[in-house]
Amino acid sequence: MRNRIALFLLFLVISGKCLSQRTIWDIRMFSFFDNNEFGHSSVQIPQTMAGVRFAPNIGLQWDSVNSVITGVNLLHEYGSNKFIGNYYPTAYYKFDKKPFVFLMGAFPRSFIHDMYPRLFFQDSIIYYRPNVNGIMIEYSSKKLRLGLWLDWTGRQAIDTRETFLLGVSGKYKPGILYLRHLSYLFHFSGPINPVVNEALHDNGLALTSIGLDFTGKTLLDKFEISAGWAIGLDRARADGTGWFTHSGFLSETTIEFKRVGLFNSLYLGDGQMYYYEDHDNELYWGDPFYRAKAYNRSDFYIDFIKDKRTSVRLIYSLHFAESRMYHEQALKVSVNLNNLRFNP
Repeated sequence: MRNRIALFLLFLVISGKCLSQRTIWDIRMFSFFDNNEFGHSSVQIPQTMAGVRFAPNIGLQWDSVNSVITGVNLLHEYGSNKFIGNYYPTAYYKFDKKPFVFLMGAFPRSFIHDMYPRLFFQDSIIYYRPNVNGIMIEYSSKKLRLGLWLDWTGRQAIDTRETFLLGVSGKYKPGILYLRHLSYLFHFSGPINPVVNEALHDNGLALTSIGLDFTGKTLLDKFEISAGWAIGLDRARADGTGWFTHSGFLSETTIEFKRVGLFNSLYLGDGQMYYYEDHDNELYWGDPFYRAKAYNRSDFYIDFIKDKRTSVRLIYSLHFAESRMYHEQALKVSVNLNNLRFNP
């Protein structure tokens, strides 16, 4: 494994030198230490997730709108005796001509998930599944942002389920007020020739919200608040029960001043993730805390470094659910070095 990775990185360097006039490069490092103290919870598990990701990429940009980028995303987990815990190939085509962006291939998940709250994708998704394998189309103007994406998460085989995510996102912001809609559908099928036949599952999730963004309008560096209604849908086709529907109210507030910030999220309503006991995080990618009927999360954070290249953030979180209070501490460091003329 080490020899293959070393040869691949050497190939990237040699290719870059040979094609220096047309070469673009992108090097990312992301390190995380996330300690969850969720003992006695019936909806979440206590664990510590810690590691470092290193993602070198190189590509060709042959005009102002077309480019091809390839690389690898490597993970080493703290305390592991494995040099590389896992690796994900990165290889995608990008068409970038404002207001449209089109991506196809294996590309960083951050390209499509920056608007989605933890109701859709919990933090560990970025830690351990950093790439999307599929397609993204996005329209972005001063007031409007629309996106459509497909993430093929499992190719059917004897030991692998056929699974994919299909998502839609949109945000209209003519001024301080904005409207936002986020949704996805997850298709969860079985492997080839399963030992035990299981029902094919579908689950959908949608959030429609209205918000106010006062960033730049007050003495605070950032002040944003939103409130909306979330609807979750679940079914197991072979069971013939139809769709199970669960809905609730979700609000989010972000306040930042200088290097200090507060993020608060409140959910009230039906518990989500109907089939979680059967298939847990294979079927659901959101935070399991949203299985509770009432859940509040408060993040208090300090940005020791925050610029275009480097971010160092310390976070202390309080979780209120099941009539209990839980604690979480996290330190996250990210570095992004590149010579790209467009935002990666």
